[in-house]
Amino acid sequence: MTNTPADTRAATGTVGNQKGGDGHGGVQRNLKTRHISMIALGGCIGTGLFMTSGSTIAKAGPGGGLVAYAAMGIMVYFLMTSLGELATHMPVSGSFAVYSSKYVDPALGFAMGWDYWLNWTISGAVDISTAALLVQYWLPDTPGWVWSLLVLVVVFLINALVVSAFGETEFWLALIKVVTIIVFLVVGFAMVCGIMFHPAVGLRNFAYKDAPFVGGLPAIMSVFLIAGYSFQGTEVVGVTAGESEDPGKAVPKAINDVFWRILLFYVLSIFVIAALIPYTSPNLLGASDSNIAMSPFTLVFQRAGLAGAASVMNAVVLTSILSAVNTGAYASSRMLYGLAKDHYAPRFLATTTKRGIPMAALLSTLGMELATFATSIFGQSFYMWLVTATGLTGFIAWIGIALSHYRFRRAFHRQGRSLKELKYRTRLFPLGPILAMVVCVIVIAGQDLPAFTSGDWREIVMTYFSVILVAGLYLGYKFTHHTTIVPLEDIDLEPGPTAVSG
Repeated sequence: MTNTPADTRAATGTVGNQKGGDGHGGVQRNLKTRHISMIALGGCIGTGLFMTSGSTIAKAGPGGGLVAYAAMGIMVYFLMTSLGELATHMPVSGSFAVYSSKYVDPALGFAMGWDYWLNWTISGAVDISTAALLVQYWLPDTPGWVWSLLVLVVVFLINALVVSAFGETEFWLALIKVVTIIVFLVVGFAMVCGIMFHPAVGLRNFAYKDAPFVGGLPAIMSVFLIAGYSFQGTEVVGVTAGESEDPGKAVPKAINDVFWRILLFYVLSIFVIAALIPYTSPNLLGASDSNIAMSPFTLVFQRAGLAGAASVMNAVVLTSILSAVNTGAYASSRMLYGLAKDHYAPRFLATTTKRGIPMAALLSTLGMELATFATSIFGQSFYMWLVTATGLTGFIAWIGIALSHYRFRRAFHRQGRSLKELKYRTRLFPLGPILAMVVCVIVIAGQDLPAFTSGDWREIVMTYFSVILVAGLYLGYKFTHHTTIVPLEDIDLEPGPTAVSG
């Protein structure tokens, strides 16, 4: 079988490394190390922690919730070290779509790129809808679509200036979340130890009724998906490598800190929530994006006697939503830009402004988000179908990262290359990428097992639509362009010319 020119570039390592198609110098390296570190940090902290973390305790007990987040956190750490090795070796804006093309199969790069772009555009539409609900907490009589549109305009302005404006915005938005969690942990442990709350709460909720493990292993497995969603967004650090001033320094620093962030921000937060709120509390299951009063963070602050806790947490979650939309616009526009550079998308999307902004890709991404948001107004059922159907795209992208790294390292060994050539090396290879792939497959397969047992094919198609879509994209491109899986001995392990200017 023969490969197309685009496929050949993917196999030889020049994919994603061309200059901007409009004669400008392409995207630019203007993200500082502190930007990259806080973007990685912000990707770990979102509404999954602030809002839905309590439901894991309610469903699996305090011990089950801790185990689920710790296990998923370890998997994500290994996944990020895999991405870190790839991103420091070949820092490009197309990130893991480029790696999938170069180290696995050009058809997989095509599928992964479009899968990831779709994931962020749909989730972006969900987030701007949620932002409107949060604003209406203070202004209930105002139309929600006005606030959603305002968020979209603000995000466009941030991303349309220079990439450093995006980095600076994310730095401060992430800092707000970090400060909130630190305050939460200080207050929470003070209550557990009896400093702010008498008598001391202690650890009695860990032995309350069926605690610490409620429902056993099946319950723990059921909350893996919730925990996994909480960590999605950490992979954006790989996309930022293409515009980092010093990816060889910035990316490893951000990646190496992931484990400690997970330990501090997730495991300790879950511990505090579990210690202070019994797993039987109906409030833990009542938390949602539109119910700030039921957020476990709000409940703890209120129990500590802090006035205005709900309003404060509403503001914090609103900044978290703004951060998610901002990051999504950046990541998806760069992914679309990378797809166009590799001839996987229309060529006009590969153009950049003089300041290095892929404006056509940015406008197309935000336009898709706006169109998706419009369906929530005029076609609620279709909108909900989109949200459900794209629910697994993030886990599929993680599989692509792990598989790319596994084959990259195997090719290094097959071709007799020394690992000393790598600027950053993962630990415990091949355990890391194999563990990530296995966990992601288990989570995806276990998403809706009752639908299989009942034979509900409509529910199966809706739940696993992301898998069907990626398989269709992969096979469609493969058979149309006659691509093959790149043999290990033929993989070009040179990073190639720089993908950016600056």
